[in-house]
Amino acid sequence: MEEERIKVLSFPSDSPPLSIIAAAKIAGIALPTQTSTSGSLTLSFSNGLELHGNYVILRYIGRVAAIRNFYGDDAFHAAQIDEWLEYAPTLLLGSEFENACSYMDIYMEKRTFFVSHSFSIADIAIWSGLAGAGQRWESLRKSSKYRNLVRWYNSVSAEYSDALNEVTALYVGKKGLGKQVAAKPKEQKSADGNSSDKVNLGSRPSSEIDLPYAELGKVRLRFAPEPSGYLHIGHSKAALLNQYFAQRYQGEVILRFDDTNPTKESNEFVENLIKDVETLGIKYQKITYTSDYFPKLMDMAEKLIKEGKAYVDDTPREQMQKERMDGIESKCRSNSVEENLKLWKEMIAGSERGLQCCLRGKLDMQDPNKSLRDPVYYRCNPVPHHRIGAKYKLYPTYDFACPFVDAEEGITHALRSSEYHDRNAQYYRIQEDMGMRKVHIYEFSRLNMVYTLLSKRKLLWFVQNGKVDGWDDPRFPTVQGIVRRGLKIEALIQFILEQGASKNLNLMEWDKLWTINKKIIDPVCPRHTAVIEERKVLLTLTDGPDEPFVRIIPRHKKYDGAGEKATTFTKRIWIDYADAEYISVNEEVTLMDWGNAIVKEIIKDQDGNITQLVGVLHLQGSVKTTKLKLTWLAETSELVNLSLVEFDYLITKKKLEEGEDFLDALNPCTKKEIAAIGDSNIRNLKQGEILQLERKGYFRCDVPFVRPSKPVVLIAIPDGRQQSMLK
Repeated sequence: MEEERIKVLSFPSDSPPLSIIAAAKIAGIALPTQTSTSGSLTLSFSNGLELHGNYVILRYIGRVAAIRNFYGDDAFHAAQIDEWLEYAPTLLLGSEFENACSYMDIYMEKRTFFVSHSFSIADIAIWSGLAGAGQRWESLRKSSKYRNLVRWYNSVSAEYSDALNEVTALYVGKKGLGKQVAAKPKEQKSADGNSSDKVNLGSRPSSEIDLPYAELGKVRLRFAPEPSGYLHIGHSKAALLNQYFAQRYQGEVILRFDDTNPTKESNEFVENLIKDVETLGIKYQKITYTSDYFPKLMDMAEKLIKEGKAYVDDTPREQMQKERMDGIESKCRSNSVEENLKLWKEMIAGSERGLQCCLRGKLDMQDPNKSLRDPVYYRCNPVPHHRIGAKYKLYPTYDFACPFVDAEEGITHALRSSEYHDRNAQYYRIQEDMGMRKVHIYEFSRLNMVYTLLSKRKLLWFVQNGKVDGWDDPRFPTVQGIVRRGLKIEALIQFILEQGASKNLNLMEWDKLWTINKKIIDPVCPRHTAVIEERKVLLTLTDGPDEPFVRIIPRHKKYDGAGEKATTFTKRIWIDYADAEYISVNEEVTLMDWGNAIVKEIIKDQDGNITQLVGVLHLQGSVKTTKLKLTWLAETSELVNLSLVEFDYLITKKKLEEGEDFLDALNPCTKKEIAAIGDSNIRNLKQGEILQLERKGYFRCDVPFVRPSKPVVLIAIPDGRQQSMLK
């Protein structure tokens, strides 16, 4: 019987089977539900058969779900799961609740899951019993009384948040399990809390995540980028999570450069990666390089050859790939140790014969997990290494070097994105073959952003083909690129830590990140004024001041720390053409930071374009009664030439599908420049300073004032509203 033949799950309206519904959600099993007046819990099938009872049905879900070890990996573990299913109802017995919590807290002290090393229906049953207790469990969860149990509960809640949040929103209220309630939209936490607070890595994700087997003061982590590009937003998640866990467990982080491919790597990338890591505020204990371990890696490779755990293969690459896919053993797999060592020396020498070969691990060519089908450990490459020159003619693969160096450096936990999940078994097997200490792998989901390429190979294409100005281009998702576009690091940290170490694969919107950023910059950034150069309109105030005068006013009306600016008042002022179009004759308008005026005359050219306005001041008028609030600039020689630059996404598709060529989705227009004039105070801006141009949006000073003929370049900062700010 297959799960797709399920017809409906019926249950009493006042006792929904949380564990069954949650298990089906997590397993991706379609489970239509309906409430029943009969008082019984029934799973009906399309052929008329039925199953009855909570844990009978839960066991069925466990058996048919396509999740490994969901109902145990052998008969003994299945029996252990049955024990916990029988124990779970204890949680709903009022007098036994805390006793049960105490028992499970002690039991979970050194465990990640309730049975064996896999998430199972036992975990779901216990989780559902706790969640179903409502406020009673929540109050205990917030205390420090049952830390091990809470750690486990929070970890499950975070890992399967989408499914579990949906189920609890429907069926669990403050008093616990009960009738189905209307689903409420998720509450959005204030992105910045207090505007003056700065986010730091002491902040914890909304669902606290724990590292299995972590001991306080003994955690050692590594952030190991390859120096083949600049750090991008995806890498930032890995770096910040490493720092978060290191701080939480009073451990340390090593910054290691995985420099095993000299064809792609350079010192420029090393230097900029260090710069980017420090920009993120990562406190690393030391910097190491995989290339530091090349001699030891060579010795280990030779040891494995002598032990018959590795062999040299000269099969052409395409044929080798096909054989691995088909589970066909290489003709070289049965070579003698002597033959392998002979060819290994040819590889070391970089001879013509050696260049035809690679070193492969002898693992299992029939394993369903293709990463275990004799992976490549070493390849020849005559290109000089950026650190050590031409000393070597062959280099280890990441798959071979990483488990060795992790163990050698005393790493306790290797954080890896879940895209490498299938390679975890390979990592552990290689460490086992090497006879090295096991390092625990902890997975988190890769950070994917809409309309964004994170592949360094694809980003390099844009650099090499002149589509961007460099790796720090504001259109790039690199740390340097997004900072240059005006993103505050505090916003990036908050954005990433809000996701925690979730394993759910999410495609994130840039708007959310820019909205967080706006809440950080708006309360403190200074205000300035600009008028678009094209078709700007002169407004002559006939009763305006005969002689220009200057007033000193705040750069931010609500934040003294922004300082002051000088504003000039004259008879003749510039306004935007877009504003002039909305003005009618005899209309009263407000001139911001001055007062009201009445426009008496609108002068147009033969094509109907507005060329001039004439008006009179009406400073006693109320700003509350006017429809138009106008930004303006005095006509003086002190105005600053500006270039306002706005950027768009590099590609036109939210997400590229598997096999889809990014070149087919290139955005033909990704940069827009508009000439403008700005107030005289803008000449004092420093590079990197963020400001708001009144009624035009937020900008970052990219090129400060040098001389009158060279415009100040201001880059538009998105604010999460999507529409263009350059009207």
